[in-house]
Amino acid sequence: MNFQRGRKHEDLEMNLVPLIDVLLVIIIFLVVSATFSRVTELQINLPSAEANTPQDKPLVVNVGVDESGHYVVNSKDVADGSVSGIADALKKAVGDGKDPTIIISADAKSSHQSVVNVMEASRQAGFSQITFATQARSGS
Repeated sequence: MNFQRGRKHEDLEMNLVPLIDVLLVIIIFLVVSATFSRVTELQINLPSAEANTPQDKPLVVNVGVDESGHYVVNSKDVADGSVSGIADALKKAVGDGKDPTIIISADAKSSHQSVVNVMEASRQAGFSQITFATQARSGS
């Protein structure tokens, strides 16, 4: 039963203009309040400190020992493979430096005696700080 014979239904529309006006007012309010928040920041003067000058790097002497017992001190071959010859090469490598660190890089298949010769040579030369270079195993 249709009691309204001549009237047609009008489609309802949503008016977006008031919604856009309200959003613009909110955006303007947020922008203005954000600029005022900078005024309320604290002005802090941080204390200053004087740092010590960095110390010189420690003197490092690299000694390489290969599988055949051949010695290399700081990439220079050692002609005399005796303990005294290695000690002389270490002294030349150190020069006027103090308390060098001797790093022994020995091949995994080098003899134990070759490494002990380097340790004895560094003791005879008066160098007590000795360390060994190693590498991590791959896959572990």
